[in-house]
Amino acid sequence: MLKKSFFICFILASQVAIAQNIDSVNFKSAKWAKQRVAPKTKLVTHHFSNKELFAANQHIAYLEVRNKGRYPQFSIGYEEKELKTTPTFGTERNAFAAINGTFFDIKNGGSVDFIKSEGKIINENRLEKNNRRARHQQAAVVINDGKLTLKKWDGTSTWEQNLPDKDVMNSGPLLIFNNNIEVLDTTAFTKLRHPRSAIGIKPNGKIILLTVDGRQENSAGMSLHELTKIMKWLGCISAINLDGGGSTALWVNGTTENGVVNYPSDNKKWDHDGARKVANVILLKGKQ
Repeated sequence: MLKKSFFICFILASQVAIAQNIDSVNFKSAKWAKQRVAPKTKLVTHHFSNKELFAANQHIAYLEVRNKGRYPQFSIGYEEKELKTTPTFGTERNAFAAINGTFFDIKNGGSVDFIKSEGKIINENRLEKNNRRARHQQAAVVINDGKLTLKKWDGTSTWEQNLPDKDVMNSGPLLIFNNNIEVLDTTAFTKLRHPRSAIGIKPNGKIILLTVDGRQENSAGMSLHELTKIMKWLGCISAINLDGGGSTALWVNGTTENGVVNYPSDNKKWDHDGARKVANVILLKGKQ
């Protein structure tokens, strides 16, 4: 009986390993569409339409940005109470690209995670019961002089207040940090497939701003475990999850009619018009 159970487990493990290898090969061999959209910035997209990625249809769009020199520059766009779409944030702030940011209060506006901009604290963390941090308050996107990196919570209650960086946006969970894959929890948010947004950093300093569409027949979305694999396959040594779901939006000025290059899910249509209003974004700016 024990031998039979061991054999079954071995077969199942082998099937999982084979499936993962096929996913990796399909991902890396896909004919990705690439377009230069600004100096040091290219847009990369692909629609896996034959259920060949994680046994599902998937649409992935990402920007790859050289984070060297003065431009392009990253910055945080936010509203303390009002909600706006990611394209609106980008247009109003003279950016050429934007991705939705961290988690926020859909009813009343404002981030539920710590945000500091130009040295000024805009939002504090809204802690869970017993003053516990949410997983999306245990890491941060930080920006100095237009350059972006990621930082990990050190366990102290005043961690983000003590960071010297001018611009700080808490988010998470971290997927990869300093080439180590992070341990994720077992909640439905982690395990189920949803539209996802993420930021990754490659060894050469290039930054990835990525969206995966979901909740649609044309794109199933991903679990955080699947998203981690994607970021790893793209060569990221650090990566962080942003707010996703209906908030997932990647805007690049001058690409589509409204600049949205993914397929936001809120309007339940396979088009570029369903961007949800959000409280904050990560912006990319060139020379003005």
